[in-house]
Amino acid sequence: MNMKKKTTENSISRRDFIKATSTASLAAMISGTGILFAGGSDKIRVGLIGCGGRGTGAAIDCVNSSPNVVITAMGDLFIDHLENSLKNLTEKLKKENLSVSRDTCFSGFDAFKKVLACDVDLVILAAPPHFRPEHLKAAVEAGKHIFMEKPVAVDPLGVHSIIDSSKLAEQKGLAIVAGTQRRHQDHYLEIMKRVRNNDIGEIVSGQCYWNMGALWVERARQNWIDRKTKGWSDMEWHIRNWLFLTWLSGDHIVEQHMHNLDVINWAIGSHPVKCSGMGGRQVRTAPEYGNIFDHFAIEYEYPNGARVMSMCRQTEGCSNNVSERVIGTKGLAYTDGANGYIHGAKAYKYEGQSPNPYVQEHADLIASIREGKPLNEGIRIAESTLTAIMGRMSAYTGRALKWDWV
Repeated sequence: MNMKKKTTENSISRRDFIKATSTASLAAMISGTGILFAGGSDKIRVGLIGCGGRGTGAAIDCVNSSPNVVITAMGDLFIDHLENSLKNLTEKLKKENLSVSRDTCFSGFDAFKKVLACDVDLVILAAPPHFRPEHLKAAVEAGKHIFMEKPVAVDPLGVHSIIDSSKLAEQKGLAIVAGTQRRHQDHYLEIMKRVRNNDIGEIVSGQCYWNMGALWVERARQNWIDRKTKGWSDMEWHIRNWLFLTWLSGDHIVEQHMHNLDVINWAIGSHPVKCSGMGGRQVRTAPEYGNIFDHFAIEYEYPNGARVMSMCRQTEGCSNNVSERVIGTKGLAYTDGANGYIHGAKAYKYEGQSPNPYVQEHADLIASIREGKPLNEGIRIAESTLTAIMGRMSAYTGRALKWDWV
């Protein structure tokens, strides 16, 4: 039976959409790798759950971060994502780093369970954020070490699930590292060390920004067309267009801007206790862009009374700014993707070259596993995710909120 015809146009029946499938094309791709499972006591066998662009990139970064790391299982809701990811991995990885078979590649809503049932040591969780709490819970229960992309939830209930799973991982000696790469970037680490050393005094205020142009413009338009021409259900369109649906992404303040909010929480050493904000959908209003806002502005208050202004925007033709700044009684600290400096009595500027942070976060994770000292960033990333969710809730409702309410 030729199953390729079912998936060539990415149009799948309701039954195929829900259950895992395998295709002749996938089998051909796998057989072409000519790879067998290899032995080795320090081998890290990795399962990839979520085979879109970020998941595929994370798999490549993971392999490149450390020796003797092998991708051995893959799963995604959509068969075309799985096929495209396998093709990219085959092209970009050495043969010894990719060891999958037809029996270890899965599609469907239950693909994550089948990857976890494989003989893997570590899983990469990179499906849309809505699914992260369920996937993390299952991974911890299965006894796997975890790399999970941010954000880790889209609502408070999901955050509390992440916290519970992270506590269980701690008890079981499992590592959890999140995709907040700034936490593994040299100039951020150096600046934060000095902030912790009181070089800028007590933090009294701050600002953080992720103001940029639009994302997925052509992809959103094509998905809107494919929704009709390929007969997608509303559910399939939502999940393929997940960035623009709050229930799947959390909105861009959660999906993206939480990077900057995480840095602020890191600098202050706490999550906020209150927030008040606004936002809207002023430019990105067409139906293909789902229901998310295109701008937010939130003021956060921290336990010591410090106020932090947070701003994020995804609109073309405007000035861009992705950075963080905290102001203390003795100076200020500034960070962005490439720079870090302190102004004040203990002035400092980072002059070194940072390794690729997207690779370094995996190197730190794998080193912690091999050394028997597993990192666990679960609760920290849960708090940063909830910081962003609280800001979104305030903007959506027009109400000031307290941390304890969410």
